[in-house]
Amino acid sequence: MLMTKLGHSTLRFDNDDATLIIDPGGFTPPIEDVTRPAVIVITHLHPDHWTPEQIAGIAATAPSLRILGPAGVVAAAEEAGIDVDRVGPGDEVTANGFRLEFHGGVHALIHSSIPRIDNVGVLVDGLVYHPGDSLQVPPTTVPVLAAPAGAPWLKISEAIDYVLAVAPERCFPIHEAVLSEAGLALANDRLRWATELGGGEYLPLSAGDTLSLDAS
Repeated sequence: MLMTKLGHSTLRFDNDDATLIIDPGGFTPPIEDVTRPAVIVITHLHPDHWTPEQIAGIAATAPSLRILGPAGVVAAAEEAGIDVDRVGPGDEVTANGFRLEFHGGVHALIHSSIPRIDNVGVLVDGLVYHPGDSLQVPPTTVPVLAAPAGAPWLKISEAIDYVLAVAPERCFPIHEAVLSEAGLALANDRLRWATELGGGEYLPLSAGDTLSLDAS
């Protein structure tokens, strides 16, 4: 299986038969080249994690499409005429050959004046964990962690503690579109330190970079 980081929090996985896209949001260039059966996981309803336009672009070329997301996404997508199957923490779904385990449940706190929304993290084939916008530690082993590097809801100390708590074998940054070049370099240095302290390897993946994964 091949994973490609498309940008910000958007990840693409390609197995032998299908494609999985996580969080096709507005900070990522249009995705219009999916020509195999596809699955989309939307971790929460913020527009940097999904837009109706991105969904339409994928649906226009994929021969079949299934979309999964928490209740808030289901409701918002329905208003846009998009069908989404509801998932929540503890659910396990197999879709087009991808084994998906969902964890988390709540978006990280942005500010006390802003209501918190639902958020699911997803573990793909027991290998890669995408937490969405949450620092809730999943109750399972995480070989590869997509770690948020910068956000309005995130301090670098919290990102470091999250990586230390998960202790992945490999780790790479996501949610970095809000950072300057200097800010990303700082985040990469700190997340590398945290990953290596736990005995893992840090991979400073950028948009377009790929990672080959062995199914577990």
